[in-house]
Amino acid sequence: MIHAEIDSGISAVKNHPSYAAAKSGDDEAARDLVRETINYQQVEALRRLLDGRKPILVSVHAYESEGVNAIPEEFAEELADHLGLETDTSIVQTNVVSHTGASGYGRLARPPVFDGKVISDAEYVLVDDFVGQGGTLANLRGYIESKRGRVIAAVTLTGQPRSAKLALELTTLDELRGKHGEQFEKWWQKRFGYPFDCLTQSEARYLANSPDAETIRNRIAEAE
Repeated sequence: MIHAEIDSGISAVKNHPSYAAAKSGDDEAARDLVRETINYQQVEALRRLLDGRKPILVSVHAYESEGVNAIPEEFAEELADHLGLETDTSIVQTNVVSHTGASGYGRLARPPVFDGKVISDAEYVLVDDFVGQGGTLANLRGYIESKRGRVIAAVTLTGQPRSAKLALELTTLDELRGKHGEQFEKWWQKRFGYPFDCLTQSEARYLANSPDAETIRNRIAEAE
């Protein structure tokens, strides 16, 4: 999958007067926020990247403690208008993760789960408002591709620049395994259902920078 294209700066989005209402499900507030913070030069960069392909835009319908985050869907609609693409509203998140403001451990402990119809062999571009560790995008990609769809790119309104690269680097994987050991990876796979090589680059780097395996287990337990 192509790495996540980040559209705008974090401060411009999170300090926008409509941000809180948009995160709580206010469609009009989300529309105002997107139109006033979107970087149309980046939209044109995405157009060039697609090079005539017509993928379906699928936004993350994230359930937060305050409500359903309205920003991703409005961002997808704005992209669709400018790029002449279709949006999908049938693929939805089915659990509450409360990732906004959460620590890295909290994001890892509460992965999103998705459901909905995926068109076999169709191409998709993932759309979200923010990329932190990239886990939500990775999980959505995993769901779509498990149903035989093809994810070719991801775009977010804002996020951490270091998190734009989603693909895990071998050096980071080796560092993580070398630091925390085989037994911890077995615990991780039993707990989450996948080994370390399924992590995003940012997730693996976060775990590699943790002091030890016991700290990670304790923080995951606290976050749950």
